[in-house]
Amino acid sequence: MNSATLASLAAYFVLMLAIGLYAWRKSTADSEGYLLAGRNLPPSVAALSAGASDMSGWLLLGLPGALYAAGLVEAWIGIGLFVGALANWVLVAPRLREQTERIGNALTIPQFLANRFPERATMLRVTSAVIIVAFFTVYTAAGLVGGGKLFETAFAGILPNTMFSDYMMGILITAGIVLAYTMIGGFLAVSLTDFVQGLIMMGALVIMPLVVMFGAGGEAGGSLKDVPVEGFLDITHGLTAIGFISAVTWGLGYFGQPHIIVRFMAIDKVKNVPRAAAFGLGWMGIALIGSIGLGIAGRAYVERNELVIADPETIFIVLAQLLFHPAVTGFLYAALLAAIMSTISSQLLVSSSSLTEDFYRLFLRRDASEREAVNVSRIAVALVAVAACLLASDPNSEVLGLVANAWAGFGAAFGPLILLALMWHGKDGGGMTGAGAVAGLVTGAGVVAAWIALGWNKAFMGGPGLYEIVPGFAAAMLAIIVVSKATRKNLLAV
Repeated sequence: MNSATLASLAAYFVLMLAIGLYAWRKSTADSEGYLLAGRNLPPSVAALSAGASDMSGWLLLGLPGALYAAGLVEAWIGIGLFVGALANWVLVAPRLREQTERIGNALTIPQFLANRFPERATMLRVTSAVIIVAFFTVYTAAGLVGGGKLFETAFAGILPNTMFSDYMMGILITAGIVLAYTMIGGFLAVSLTDFVQGLIMMGALVIMPLVVMFGAGGEAGGSLKDVPVEGFLDITHGLTAIGFISAVTWGLGYFGQPHIIVRFMAIDKVKNVPRAAAFGLGWMGIALIGSIGLGIAGRAYVERNELVIADPETIFIVLAQLLFHPAVTGFLYAALLAAIMSTISSQLLVSSSSLTEDFYRLFLRRDASEREAVNVSRIAVALVAVAACLLASDPNSEVLGLVANAWAGFGAAFGPLILLALMWHGKDGGGMTGAGAVAGLVTGAGVVAAWIALGWNKAFMGGPGLYEIVPGFAAAMLAIIVVSKATRKNLLAV
């Protein structure tokens, strides 16, 4: 490992910690500041924070790895995500920003649901908090797997000898840095680091595919023809109806991702939501095109130059080592860590907010001071991180697989619920009820878990698997509507 590479990484780590210290001085005096930055984020910061916390390590590991292995047909995942993000900014963002402040000034998604449906307040807060903590532990583990793979691949034989493997050392270092700035600076630190990390990620995803194709060994893009895989550059090759549905319905998950939609709650003004959407979608489009290009061009480069890549999800790391000056390699590694750490920090903070606001303050210390609540949130961040480290300790874990499971769990449990809570108020006694909300939460999460347990996400009815978000989302939507109508009739009868 060249000293210039290490210097680039060290500079990145110092910058993240410096931002954490700045945020600590600005916005950690009370829960609203620590958990939501006082609802005062500029639209550009909120947008890039939402995007960076969304994309995670799968943008530079999982998605390029899928394109590398199967070809352009895997790009449908990216297309579905972009459409879903667009719908999320249009349908959810302005309504959630306005209603969470107006209806009880909620600081968390469970609090908003409890304020919206007071007749089932405790049940909604507890159920949604359990789902958030459970799935975010898995989701955080997926990010830590990415950190482990980076250190295992890029720093093999360089890290000091300890009782831990290079992979486990990578997990611990990644978690340690994230914990430091998240515990210190709270939501503002997470959002500001996300903004910087988003810019770094976008720069890497613009640079890398271009250098791979047009640099030495890429032969001005001619290497794209050298992949010995039938239909590698055909976006419809081998695409079945179930495969298409499974890919594009990733976009449904956006409506129910607490670590993303909480950014909407923190935008400084409702009128600035369209500006934030423009920033966010522009960033996302560039990042997804770069990620898809990296997977395709990376496979072509490997085939032309007769290289051997054991794990497709490490293509970004391998090419960063081979093609760039050590200082630039350090920047690219920082981009990968940025993708990983931006998501982990957001997930840890949302999990800790649920543990603090929806468990500690609800059941243990209703009269807890603001300072006490902030300190409990910091402890909760650490506890969730430890659990995620243990879950990520298996070096055979796949980033995209773990992300897919957690994404589906949130999307099915919270997606229909958030959409209908914001948009189905009804007239003359109609609309969604608290019982319907609880039914949607439990049904969505339960169907996703059962679908995974039965293996139907891998093989379904003798064919390819159907992504678990599809049945989960549909079942949750149906449960909310049916139970709401039934309980509304009972209420009116009384």
